[in-house]
Amino acid sequence: MQRTVISNTIILLVSLSLLVSSTALANLGSANPRTLLLLQRVKVGTQSEQPGEKGWPRGYSTPSEAQIVIHQPQIASWENQKHIVAYAAVSYVSKGSQKPALGTVKLEADTHVSVEKRLVKFSPIKIIEINFQTLSKDQTREIVTELESTIPDEDRIIALDRVLVNLNKSQIIPKNVDGLKSDPPTIFLSRTPAILVGFDGDPIWSPIKENELKFAVNTNWDVFQDGRTSIYYLRNESSWLRATDLNGPWGPAGKLPDSFTKLPADDNWKDVKEALPGKHAGSMPTVHVVYGPAELILIEGEPKYVPVPGTGLLWVSNTESDLFRMGREGPVYYLVAGRWFTAPNLNGNWTFATPNLPEDFTKISLEHPRSRVLASVPGTQQAAEAVVLAQVPQIARVNKKELKAPEVIYQGEPKYDSIDGTSLQRASNTDKDIIKVGDTYYMCYQGVWFMANTAKGPWTIASSVPGEIYEIPASSPSHSVTYVTVEQDDNNDDDWVTYAAVAGYTGMMIGWGCAVWGTGWYYPPYYWYGGYYPIYYPYWRTYGYGSWYNPYTGMYGTAGRIYGPYGGVGFGARYNPSTGTYARGAVAYGPYGARGAAQAFNPRTGAYAATRQGSGGYGSWGSTHVQRGDDWASTKRFTNRNTGNTTRVTHGDQGGMITRRGESGSGFVGGRGDNVYAGRDGNVYRRDQNGNWSKWDNGSWNSTQRPQGNNSVRDSMMNESGKVKERQSRDFANQRNAATGERAGASASTGQLDTSTFRSLERDRAARMEGAQRTRDRGSYSRTGGTAGSYRGGGFSRGGGGFRGGGRRR
Repeated sequence: MQRTVISNTIILLVSLSLLVSSTALANLGSANPRTLLLLQRVKVGTQSEQPGEKGWPRGYSTPSEAQIVIHQPQIASWENQKHIVAYAAVSYVSKGSQKPALGTVKLEADTHVSVEKRLVKFSPIKIIEINFQTLSKDQTREIVTELESTIPDEDRIIALDRVLVNLNKSQIIPKNVDGLKSDPPTIFLSRTPAILVGFDGDPIWSPIKENELKFAVNTNWDVFQDGRTSIYYLRNESSWLRATDLNGPWGPAGKLPDSFTKLPADDNWKDVKEALPGKHAGSMPTVHVVYGPAELILIEGEPKYVPVPGTGLLWVSNTESDLFRMGREGPVYYLVAGRWFTAPNLNGNWTFATPNLPEDFTKISLEHPRSRVLASVPGTQQAAEAVVLAQVPQIARVNKKELKAPEVIYQGEPKYDSIDGTSLQRASNTDKDIIKVGDTYYMCYQGVWFMANTAKGPWTIASSVPGEIYEIPASSPSHSVTYVTVEQDDNNDDDWVTYAAVAGYTGMMIGWGCAVWGTGWYYPPYYWYGGYYPIYYPYWRTYGYGSWYNPYTGMYGTAGRIYGPYGGVGFGARYNPSTGTYARGAVAYGPYGARGAAQAFNPRTGAYAATRQGSGGYGSWGSTHVQRGDDWASTKRFTNRNTGNTTRVTHGDQGGMITRRGESGSGFVGGRGDNVYAGRDGNVYRRDQNGNWSKWDNGSWNSTQRPQGNNSVRDSMMNESGKVKERQSRDFANQRNAATGERAGASASTGQLDTSTFRSLERDRAARMEGAQRTRDRGSYSRTGGTAGSYRGGGFSRGGGGFRGGGRRR
């Protein structure tokens, strides 16, 4: 109980340090604990804009009643996105002391990442270096113990964006996937209303029980054919079109056949029946019907060219597509699925352009409404960051004895086709990914590997996978399984196997130095007319979705409105071989999982049932036998499992730190926000509002002189807009400090900062500011929803239609 009261007292010191005098703070020790707890809850609730992350710095009380504050870690490296090394400044105040001791620690930890929640967990933490000038061995040992063992689980979490901005992007070398295709799809451009009706190959028609209508199962639209008249009908939101030829021309449908009113009375046809009898269309859209890879650029009238500041680029602002032009008469650049294509003008003749983009694209500011395109510009920090995210493994532990394999159904006898460039074969007449290696069969299902000695099983959990499988080329529909691996297990004798899946498993690949969507290959679907209903098994595709990169999720989203109500080619209906079911409904597909629900109608039984998809490769498994590696991010509250204690003190970017008035003007350890840093030389540094650095030495802050000729180190991490804002902020701070007489960097002596230390401090400071900004932006995005066109939150309302990312492969 005593430790809890101390912690509550510290939080008041933290949150009020800028508002009250040291005399007033000294009286808080006798405050009512209930009052302190209430204030603590109010303060903690405003720590960070990022849900699940508490902000920095963070303070703790120790068993000896000392107080420790750790500032935001400065990331030095993040190896394979699994192991992190970082530096952090630490303050220690012993019981009864009026003066803090400041030092630095170097720590390392294994990391667990929740891409969905944008959080990183450190566990366990190991202090590998500690530097304090004045503390005893017992005191430094207490700091190490507190940081390694006592910090609650909930405080071992940092926002993913704070980590990403710290990484040295120049050392990130993208491992491009061999064999990705860059051939442009068919690209339509329209200045008037238009839609793209895409079929996954030749139309595949399915009968509807006790109805003259047939519906197309391999398209992203509600397309019907009247069996009596052979006339085609197409639903466009609440209106209907008709044509005598599938390729058009299309016109208003007028009165629909009575067969539409006789569609089965279940939710499988809910959207269709709600659009009956159909509303009059205000204007007829142009209907583009395609049977292969295609995209549509829809401009609302004549292009509205908006200059991109600091570049020669013009942005076409009246389209949801990412469309730019180099001057009014120059070439046009179009970004889709992470690939840039260029044409001499808007009339077409598109060619691949990603490796040869004009340098002006790298100068697009983060504040631009469509700055999301920076993730697809090779050489930018945003592209490097997207590559890192695409390589973050999603982990799952699987119980070998309890998890049951899915049912495998072949259409007829098992059929296996050779995989080009390998000695392997893949199953082609089932909806499962099954690879034959020699006489053994391996199945990858929802991120878990199974194996069997025969094509029909029985199937068991695979503890290892042959290396040949990871040589399957991008030209194969089974390429995606190469992104699911068996992780090294510390205990091979237990009942669990650990798997890891990266974004390539769900469609996001690394190509041309960027994270792109899809392999670029078109994989014809499997279909079979062996019974009353056709069998149709599609593969995921690169084009036909209007895919765009979402900087707030690290995933690809899909444009909905002009691509149909079901979000992508071939996903309007799905066949379930176990039940003879076709599921129809809106499900959004993309990296890291599906979002949405469909209604599956079983024509054999006349029944239907709702289906649900979770997020990520492991999102559809139950939690009992498959333990997802990011389950911790879903827990709202953590405790220290060793002690049961939840005592801690945290506060965010705008709070002060523990305050102790001492000699030599030591003042506040942390003034406005978290401005204290660990130098790589083992010293603690602070930066004031004027941009001056001070070093903690012999119990006080001592100002330092920056190296000559290094004034632009900080600017090297900013674009032009950021530099202007930085200068404006500095000028404002100078004026304010002059008016208040503040001398944040006052010291007893002056020293010279060496170039290496100065550069690393400036880089860490810029990263901390950017990380805090992005964490706030991410929080705003989470609360408001919508689509994200800009890294700075300025494009939430445009750029993607109704589908926001997430989806499984099929």
